[in-house]
Amino acid sequence: MPESASISSGIAERYATALFELFSDDGALDALQGDIDTLSTALADSADLRALIASPVHSRSDQKAAISAVAEKAGLSQSMVSVLGLMAENRRLFVLPQLLSALNEMLADARGEVTAEVSAAHAMTQAQQESLAATLKERFGKDVKIKMAVDESLIGGLVVRVGSKMIDTSIRAKLANLQNAMKEVG
Repeated sequence: MPESASISSGIAERYATALFELFSDDGALDALQGDIDTLSTALADSADLRALIASPVHSRSDQKAAISAVAEKAGLSQSMVSVLGLMAENRRLFVLPQLLSALNEMLADARGEVTAEVSAAHAMTQAQQESLAATLKERFGKDVKIKMAVDESLIGGLVVRVGSKMIDTSIRAKLANLQNAMKEVG
């Protein structure tokens, strides 16, 4: 991991821990999840918002005013609005994506869940996803939330990532292994 990414994740972790504890003490973890989902959607949908949090051109006061206006219009909780304002004052809005990711991990851990990032060659039905989630629950001992993606280059099979573990049953990986074995023989 590059040093700047490590610094960013460290900053994000500190803000995430403080926010999580604040919402947890208030018994408002569902409200925190709602704020996270709203902010994640806003970041994904708005290039202007992404530019605002990443650009050093904007002054602290401009960033604070803009992020506060966005947060209030989106209906975020007052605690989240305050923390976003503090982040703007401290020139830390650039870590917002990492903050949201860290908060999602903390919430999932509090609920006893893990997220499985699944790539498949073809879209999976809801029944297939539920079956996969049940199988992964047996293996990891926690409820599994499936985050699905389609990658046609896999040819067939799945690539499943849960935390730092990866299970690759794709045809592409099997062909690569066979190709390597053939190189070793001849």
